[in-house]
Amino acid sequence: MAIFMIGTQRSGSNLLRLMLNQLPGIAAPHPPHILQRMTPLLTAYGDLDQDANFEQLVDDVCRLVELNPVPWDGVNLDREKIARASRARSLMGLFETVYDEAAAAQGAQTWCCKSLANIHFLPAIESHFANARYIYLYRDGRDVALSFRKAVVGEKHFYHIARDWAQTQRLALTMESNIGADRFFRVKYEDMVEEPEAMMMRLCEFLGMEYHEDMLNFHQSTEARRAAESSDLWGNVTRPIMRGNTGKYLTEATEADLRIFESVAGSVLDQLGYPRSVVSQGSEEHYRADQIKLFDSENERLKRELIASTAGDDIERRDRQSGFLSSIVARQQSAGDELLSHLDR
Repeated sequence: MAIFMIGTQRSGSNLLRLMLNQLPGIAAPHPPHILQRMTPLLTAYGDLDQDANFEQLVDDVCRLVELNPVPWDGVNLDREKIARASRARSLMGLFETVYDEAAAAQGAQTWCCKSLANIHFLPAIESHFANARYIYLYRDGRDVALSFRKAVVGEKHFYHIARDWAQTQRLALTMESNIGADRFFRVKYEDMVEEPEAMMMRLCEFLGMEYHEDMLNFHQSTEARRAAESSDLWGNVTRPIMRGNTGKYLTEATEADLRIFESVAGSVLDQLGYPRSVVSQGSEEHYRADQIKLFDSENERLKRELIASTAGDDIERRDRQSGFLSSIVARQQSAGDELLSHLDR
C-alpha cells in the first residue's frame, strides 16, 4: 500500500510525517519531491526503453534523493538494483522503487510520501498505483499565509498564498468526491494539534494499522532531530505538539491582508468550515491587473528579504538539490545543441 499526503505546505505536514514514521509498519522519510522536480525534465531523457536513457534517469533520481536536505538514513540506492526492481521504465516506477527501498531499510511494510505537490500528479499516481491511500492535510489558509511569511520557501504576499491555497484545496476536495472515503482521509490541522491522540487513532484505523502511543513522542526521535538540524523551517519538530497553535491570524495578520485572503479564497474557507473574519460572503473584492502587478512586486521583495535573512547553511543545503537540477538542465541543453550541430553539418 502506497500512502500519499496531499495539501499545502506550512500545514503541519512534517509533524504528521514524523508521527506516521513512529509506526513500525510505515516509513515516512523527508521528501526529495521526485515527481515535482523531475517531471518537467522528463521529456529530455528520450525513450526510456533504451538502456542508456533509463539508466541516466535512475542515476539522477537517486542523486536527487541523496542530496535531500534531510538525509534518508540507512538507505543505499544501488543504481543497478533500482533499475532491475522498477516494475515500469518510467519516473513513477522509479519513484515507487526508491520509496520501497526506504521502507525496506526501516523494516516497514509500506511508505508514506509527504511531498504535498503530488496533488498535481494524481492521474499518473492513480494509473500506476492500485488502491493508493491519500491523507488530505488542511489548515486554516490565513494561518498558512502567516507561516509562509516567515518561511524561506513559498510565496509571501497574501494574494499569492490565498490563490495557491484555494487552488490546492479545490483539487483535494474534487479528488475526495471522485475517490471516496475508503481511500481518502481528511486530517484537519486544528484537530490534530488539539486532540492528537484521537485524530491519530482515526487515521490508524483508516490505514488498517494499530495505533502506537509513540506517535505522540515523535519529537524524541532521531528523525525529528535530523529534520530540526537541517533547517529552521522544522525547528519545532523536536518539541511536543503545540496545542493552541491555531487562529494566529486573528492577532498577527492585518485587516488588509485578511481582506485580500478572504476575497480570493473565502469560498474555500466556507467549504472547509472556517469562519470569515472581515469579508462577508458576496462582499469579496475583485482585483484589477494593476493591483495584482503591485502585489507581484511586493511578493518578490518579501522573498528577497527572507533569503537575505536566512542562515547560510540552510540555504546551502537547499542549493545542493537546486544546483543538481540546474546541472541536469545544462546537460540536456548541451546534448540538444550537440545534436543540432550534427544535423547542420
